[in-house]
Amino acid sequence: MPTDSVGRFLAALDPEHRDAIGAKPRAEQEQLAAAWERELEADDELDTLDELSPPAAEAEAARRVLERETR
Repeated sequence: MPTDSVGRFLAALDPEHRDAIGAKPRAEQEQLAAAWERELEADDELDTLDELSPPAAEAEAARRVLERETR
């Protein structure tokens, strides 16, 4: 299991997005991972989901970040 934020972010993505984001420059991956961590910290709904299923909360936060950041 990855321990750095980029690795954890990539692991939270579905395979298609994981490959696409994995091909981006490291700096861009780090920016997306930082946005993902902020999303996880800031959203109260994700806190509740995290109690039930941490992987589901991480995947939902990743989906939201990609939706917002890749427009």
